[in-house]
Amino acid sequence: MTKKSPEKMRFDPNCCHNEREVESKLIVSYLLPALGYSINSWRQEIKYNRFRLDFLADASQTLEPTTSVVFEAKHPDKNLNDHIDQLKRYMIDLHITYGLLTNGKEIRIYQRTENQIQLIFHCYGYGIENRMDEIRALIAKETLLNRSNQQLELTKRNVNMKIIAVYHNKGGVGKTTTVVNLAATFSKAGKKVLVIDLDSQANTTFATGLVNFGDEEKDNLKDSYIYHLLKSRKAFSISEVARTSRFSSHEIDVIPSHILLMKQENELNQLKYVQGMLIKKLEVVKDKYDIVLIDTPPSLNLYAGLALITADYLIIPSDLKPFANEGLENVQEFIKENNEFRELLNRSPIQPLGVLPTKISTNAKFIKGTLQKRLALIPQRYQFEVMDTIIFERDDLAKCTEQSLDIGDMEVADPRSILDFKSSSKSVAEFQQLAQEILQKIGVSS
Repeated sequence: MTKKSPEKMRFDPNCCHNEREVESKLIVSYLLPALGYSINSWRQEIKYNRFRLDFLADASQTLEPTTSVVFEAKHPDKNLNDHIDQLKRYMIDLHITYGLLTNGKEIRIYQRTENQIQLIFHCYGYGIENRMDEIRALIAKETLLNRSNQQLELTKRNVNMKIIAVYHNKGGVGKTTTVVNLAATFSKAGKKVLVIDLDSQANTTFATGLVNFGDEEKDNLKDSYIYHLLKSRKAFSISEVARTSRFSSHEIDVIPSHILLMKQENELNQLKYVQGMLIKKLEVVKDKYDIVLIDTPPSLNLYAGLALITADYLIIPSDLKPFANEGLENVQEFIKENNEFRELLNRSPIQPLGVLPTKISTNAKFIKGTLQKRLALIPQRYQFEVMDTIIFERDDLAKCTEQSLDIGDMEVADPRSILDFKSSSKSVAEFQQLAQEILQKIGVSS
């Protein structure tokens, strides 16, 4: 009887009940052989400098950092988010380019670039056999050996950053829901994502889990948020103000907002350079991010204008109800007005990707009748295209950003993306479809 190769075997995460079983059944018996690492090309419980690593697989067998991979196993009940900093410390201090973190239930691969690590692959333990080609393309022994002479060039990514504003001057149409869940979807697909909250209501800042203080005295946002980025010409760079959000299992950087932003609009309006400040500071990080998503206030104010001046593309979420539709005339005029500012800055006009139907009823009769009439009305009356994707109104999509934790006698917000809150939700498929549609329209490979 022919013995199956490891990549043809199925791994059952339910067979791992503790950390040792994750090590022996997933890493030793499954992953290492499938990736081409023989028994003499990996070491367990290896002391490397001041660290003791669970596993170190060495493609060149010379302990060369660019051809080595750290494997860290955790108990199946452990949340991998709690161990990212540990893996980061190993990879940065030891100059190792790749690290794999797993608890058996999910597998993550991180890549080091200078003093940061980025998630570049994620899958679940169940069905991993279907993802082995992707894993081999990243950290197999043969892959690392072939890549070793070009590692420096590969770690310096040359990306064409795309900036997308999500705007409608009508409130309550799902702008924030669109931004945060689209960001999580892009990130899960391997894109490096930055979210910018330009709304003084700070809904996106809240929905991405950055409002984690229980009272005003513990407010850790008011000294560094979007206002400081816009006001200062030299201080407060994107990298200094951006915070890593944990509302998604895939890390996303967020430029937070604050309720104080409302009071600071008049001050910023007096500064002539403000209109180009966000463009200037994003230029510095153009090689760091693939996608920048800007959430906007439901108004025609300075902050909404800055978003339309800065972005390359525009998505207009709308529940397609009469008030929202009537607001599209204001959106048209606002686009024209800000395109004039763009011309002064030598920027081509913003490209609307279309009206995105959001918060749409799932009632079958409504979908077949009224919805079709409303969809047809948009290009006829307002000259906007309608996007192919529809985001329907669902309870799990509404609840995912309302999650909280009880810490002592305090209730602390603990929002989640829909992908992390309920991966089986139909909303997940809708946002995946939306992400694909956007990438196709802006000319980015998925």
